[in-house]
Amino acid sequence: MTPMSVLVVDDEPLARRRLTRLLAKLDWVGRVEEAGDVTQACDRALQHRPDILLLDIQMPGGSGFEVLERLADAPVAVVFVTAFAHHALRAFEANAVDYVTKPIDPARFEVAMLRARDAASSTMQDDRIAELQETVASLKQALYVEDRGTHDFWVRSQGEYIRIAADSILRFQAERDYVRIHVAGADYLYQETLTSLEARLDSHDFIRIHRGTIVRRGAIARIKPAPFGALIVVLSDDSEVRIGRTYTSTIKSRLIS
Repeated sequence: MTPMSVLVVDDEPLARRRLTRLLAKLDWVGRVEEAGDVTQACDRALQHRPDILLLDIQMPGGSGFEVLERLADAPVAVVFVTAFAHHALRAFEANAVDYVTKPIDPARFEVAMLRARDAASSTMQDDRIAELQETVASLKQALYVEDRGTHDFWVRSQGEYIRIAADSILRFQAERDYVRIHVAGADYLYQETLTSLEARLDSHDFIRIHRGTIVRRGAIARIKPAPFGALIVVLSDDSEVRIGRTYTSTIKSRLIS
């Protein structure tokens, strides 16, 4: 079999490195290119004409939708690699080649890549274009519905997908390229940076109190003083989180005054 080329599109360098490591284990994968944003992805896709596109959905300054729209007339087998909410994934499952949720399970990734290989080998180019265009429409509609308010979060735990209602969240804690979602009595790892998450959270419901912490306003039980003029937020589960000094004046003006 002729080796197939792959273009990896993700704004996070660490995520791209993880994918390229997984691709290196597939002996039928040849050239692998990378792109970190929409413009770069489109330029490299048109230049190198990859057989398979591994595409994140949410990226700063644009989205995977824009990449698909620009490449809609250039057939390519697309696998979404995303932390997008589970109910939105169901909206396009019937049309996309496949999707893989973050954090990535290597066995699941290989299954998706085999499906993409089969699709890329297909001679039914017109059908692939039609399916790709239908996929874009389905994804846009799902994202529109989701963006009408702070959506719930779907996390993967022990092979299952668990829905976490936004109003049950106590806080988000940064863990490198992930955040840990804390609810009463449990916590879950979620694939997104804290800064990216903050940009799409409803500021009426959530507030950043530290470089590494966002809390839900409704979960704040009280705010108490700490030594040297610091403040501590006490949440409804009695957990305590120190307010960062650079955030103290903002918290005082938005929550206390």
